[in-house]
Amino acid sequence: MPEAAPLTLDSVSVLLVWTAIAVYSLAFIAYAVDLARRSEVAVQVKDAATRELVGAGVGGTRSVRPPQAPSFDARAGSRPKLVWARIATALTVLGFLFHVGADVTRGIAAGRVPWSNMYEFALTGTMLIVAVYLVTLLRYDLRFLGTFITGLVVVLLGGTAIWFYTDIVPLMDPLKSVWLVIHVFVASLATALFALAFGLSVMQLMQARRERRVMAAAAVEASGTAVKTGQGFLRTLPNAEALESLAYRFAIIGFIFWTFTLIAGSIWANDAWGRYWGFDTKEVWTFVIWVLYAGYIHARATRGWRGSRSAWLSIIGFTAVIFNFTIVNMFFKGLHAYSGLS
Repeated sequence: MPEAAPLTLDSVSVLLVWTAIAVYSLAFIAYAVDLARRSEVAVQVKDAATRELVGAGVGGTRSVRPPQAPSFDARAGSRPKLVWARIATALTVLGFLFHVGADVTRGIAAGRVPWSNMYEFALTGTMLIVAVYLVTLLRYDLRFLGTFITGLVVVLLGGTAIWFYTDIVPLMDPLKSVWLVIHVFVASLATALFALAFGLSVMQLMQARRERRVMAAAAVEASGTAVKTGQGFLRTLPNAEALESLAYRFAIIGFIFWTFTLIAGSIWANDAWGRYWGFDTKEVWTFVIWVLYAGYIHARATRGWRGSRSAWLSIIGFTAVIFNFTIVNMFFKGLHAYSGLS
């Protein structure tokens, strides 16, 4: 009978990665159930308001104005008692602990920081997305965003474990620098902030569409025509303007970190290759992302680009980030060919 292969720290890391993916998947399901429950609650609230108005003698053909959307206030006493959201958040925390364990054991096994190739960058980057989300929950009640966050992490982390995994190898000479620690970590943190801004922008578009339908329903209320006003759970979310404002804040902080990433990368390039800028594909796309978010921030602040146009700029910016990480790393050759893929 052949002997079993010895269990290494890297093997433990891979096991912890798949455990984290499984727990995140359970959290995704729980968050989805929470959204479904929110829809039921929203319908019950609307029906109760209708009965109240009818009981007060208001004509039954008149439409009922939906309750005002809640704020982002996340103080303990102000949070609604959403059981499934709490279960999902607890599962997210548990998955995050396994995720951290996977990242740390990979780093110890490699004897360096665990973000020198695509697999390790994705491992650390997705960990930071969850970390930023959980820290944000201490101030803002973004549990309605949990389905998006856990779903995104399951897809990215699962795809990374399947297609991008690489064995531990010694660092290439240009990577033997303190800038590996600083530059890549800050880029990962900026990506995590952009991911939250992206999720909020998607929710903003959905909420804005529902609000337009509510206005259309109000315009035809005299005729007694029924008008659908969108997904029920959206009634329990902050309004589109509040979602846009918070997405903008995340984008600004992410943009600051991305600016530092661009500057630090230029300094590192000068140390490694003797020039600050060489129009390498990775350098160009890093700058393209910077321009997209700079344009988004400038347009919203000075040109009044609000609403859907603002949301789409945020979405396009994050799409460019994902393109830079996947397509550019995999199919474009250059000095930044550190994907680790053969």
